[in-house]
Amino acid sequence: MTRHFRPEAADITTALALLTRIPVRAGFARSAEAAWAFPLAGLAVGLVAGAVATIAGWFGLGAGLIAGFALAALVIATGAMHEDGLADCADGFWGGFERARRLEIMRDSRIGAYGVIALILALLLRFTALSTLAHDDLIVTAMIASAMLSRAALPYLMVLMPPARKDGLSVTTGRPPRDAASLGAVVAFLLSWLVVGFVPTVVAASAIVGTAFLASRIATAKIGGQTGDVLGATQLLSEIAALTVFATLA
Repeated sequence: MTRHFRPEAADITTALALLTRIPVRAGFARSAEAAWAFPLAGLAVGLVAGAVATIAGWFGLGAGLIAGFALAALVIATGAMHEDGLADCADGFWGGFERARRLEIMRDSRIGAYGVIALILALLLRFTALSTLAHDDLIVTAMIASAMLSRAALPYLMVLMPPARKDGLSVTTGRPPRDAASLGAVVAFLLSWLVVGFVPTVVAASAIVGTAFLASRIATAKIGGQTGDVLGATQLLSEIAALTVFATLA
């Protein structure tokens, strides 16, 4: 690691404030440096959803209901910010014919047909994977691991891709140090290894790398870089990829 970067405990609350709706007191002077803690924010989200799934299981609910309540908890814990990013990207990328128009559409709070379809497909895929995992009593660990691993991809996009616009959340957050991105990846990998095992973690991480790479190429081709919406969409797509892997290996 370079001498310019050193992780701090306060980075965890900053990451929670940036990526979740969990109430914390946080400062934002180190928003970029706090990127290493993004997987820990995912851990918090996964624990919340895992608790909901566990309680639903205590009441003897079926796999579908457990998955539904867990999915609702995932959405509520993040304020649906990643879902919003996916919808905005779908509308902007395929609703405009040139870069400026696509960025304009992405900033519009209204949702179009592309966004609706993307949200329906994303929710359906997550629900299906979570139902399978709930049936095999693996939903809690899979949600925790996928939440951590998917958020570990975001700092790399922030490092490797330029901002697509001159303002917005991505710009105000800044570019994380490369060492912060690497530390976040190590943290996510090790914690996922403890939760779901080595082989599932390796396969899921590989799927996320491929998903994030594809998302970055599409974003570069469509708008020339990344935005907060692109990051949110990438996280959600990466989480779906990881959950699909865990459901397949279950």
